[in-house]
Formats: sequence, C-alpha cells, structure tokens
Amino acid sequence: MNYLNFTKYIYLAVGFVMVYDSIVNWNNDPKPWLSVILAGLAFFTFFFRSRFAKKFQDRKNQNKPNNT
Repeated sequence: MNYLNFTKYIYLAVGFVMVYDSIVNWNNDPKPWLSVILAGLAFFTFFFRSRFAKKFQDRKNQNKPNNT
C-alpha cells in the first residue's frame, strides 16, 4: 500500500505537463481549454488524495494502542 504515497505525485507531474502544454499552445486558433481543465483536475486530485491520505494516517495512529 506504500505505492499509493507515490502515485499522487504522478497527478502533480501530469498537472504541470498540462499547464506547460496550455501555455505553449495558447496562441493557437483553438484554445487549449482541455489542457487547462485536465491540469485543474490533476491538481485537485493531488490535493484530494494528499488530504485523505493524511486523514487515514491520523486515524491509523489514533487507533494504535499504546504499549507503554
């Protein structure tokens, strides 16, 4: 389950690639709105997964019994 910590960074990388693509192609006749939307969705997914991973980790640590 440790791989889930790394997959959220793939969304961050895809977001930056889509932002780069939209900036490079902004002056073309059809505006790259799809790249802008996908970048926003990728950044949203990154922060969403980070937030819930932190919640699940906090819940796991809270339910762990103390052996002291």
